[in-house]
Order: sequence, then structure tokens, then C-alpha cells
Amino acid sequence: MKVLIVDDEPLARRGVRVCLNGAQDVEIIGDCSSGSEATHCIQELHPDLVFLDIQMPDMNGFEVVARIDPALHPLIIFLTAYDKFALQAFSVHAVDYVLKPIHDARFAEALDHARQRFADKQASSLLENIKLPLSGPAPVQVHLPEYPEKIAVKNGSRTIFVPVQAVEWIEAAGDYVALHVNKTTHLIRETLDGLSQRLDPAVFVRIHRSIIVSRKHIDQLRTLRNSDASLRLLNGTELRVSRRFRFRL
Repeated sequence: MKVLIVDDEPLARRGVRVCLNGAQDVEIIGDCSSGSEATHCIQELHPDLVFLDIQMPDMNGFEVVARIDPALHPLIIFLTAYDKFALQAFSVHAVDYVLKPIHDARFAEALDHARQRFADKQASSLLENIKLPLSGPAPVQVHLPEYPEKIAVKNGSRTIFVPVQAVEWIEAAGDYVALHVNKTTHLIRETLDGLSQRLDPAVFVRIHRSIIVSRKHIDQLRTLRNSDASLRLLNGTELRVSRRFRFRL
């Protein structure tokens, strides 16, 4: 991905560069210190991903997004010291919203979201451009993400196959992951991070560093005073949503 960094603070721009140092699939094509400079660079350099500060002296991040030619619209990850802009950020289809000071794990997670969105865009673009006559060459094979329909759970000498659609919520349990299905708990030896990579993000959403829930089993979300939230499932289970993950809902 070609990446552009936009922030009026030199230290913040340098921090993003440091976070991107280990990413082999990323090329930093420039950085900007103002919104007006950013609109020009996006027009000229055509970045795939822009790390965009929201509060800048001449033009805020949302104004920058509004001025981008829709045909050139890059993926956007907003950077800000305030969480009050989160809903507005996702209303303009931002990939993610990272609070300053930036934590390495949170940054890496946002970058992974951008990678997935970038891969989806490439696959979609490829499908649109394939216009082969019936007598032409064999169709190009496009490999879109495949998500499991069942999860294998070992129980002694038996293996139980749990339908993914039946899973209500998932939590980390030491070296295991607990699948909660209709008042039954199944343990599998896997990390929560590893399992989350195999699950369809359209079906499951992470609400805490140790909890994933099925979107279709969510009944109610209630915000709390400390910027966290409380989530209730259709089966009555109450779960805590951390501030870091709240805006995904």
C-alpha cells in the first residue's frame, strides 16, 4: 500500500513512520503538515491509505476528505487526541479511528483493517475489469476470503463441529478460547487473535481485547460514564465493551 501521513505535528508524523517501519507491504510516499497540502498530495500521488489528523490549523481532516475526488478516494485512518469525533469519522467510511498517544498494538490492528479493506478493493476492482469473451482464455481465478462454517472442538476422543452461526460470543480463557453456544461452553486450544483472523468480520465484532461477539446476537448497547459501554446479548448475557473497541459498534 502507498501511504501518506498527514499531521501538523512533526513528532506525530515521525511516530507514524516509526510504527510503519516493520511493515514490508507498505511504502510511505510522503507526509504533509496541513490539510491544504494533503489535498494536493492526494491528488498528485494517489495514495492507497492516508493517516489523517483531524484537528489542523488551516483545514480539519473531515474537510480534507470532503475535497477528495471520489474517483481517487483513498482508505482513511483518522488520528486524534479526542474520541468525540469517532461517530463522524465512521460516517465518512473511515477504516479506523486511532487515539493519540498511539499504542503499538492499536496501530497494528488499524493497519490490519486497512490491509483487509485494501485487499477487498483490489479483488472488487479486478472483478469489474474482467470482461472476457466466451471464446477467450480461461477466466481468471479470484480468491476471495473464505470463512469457516463450523469450528472443530475436541472433546476427549471425539470431535464436535460447532456451527459458526450458532456461536453467541467468544472469550479468551488462558491458553484456550471459550465458545458460548446456547448456554453451553466449548473450549478450543487457540488464541483469540488467531481465531478472530479466521472469522467473518461481517458476522463477528471484537468488543474487548478478550471478547468477540456475534453481531446477530446483540440486543442492546448502553454507554457508560467512563467512555466504556455495556452490551447485552439476546440471551441476557451482559458484557463490557472497552473504549478502545466501542466505536466499532
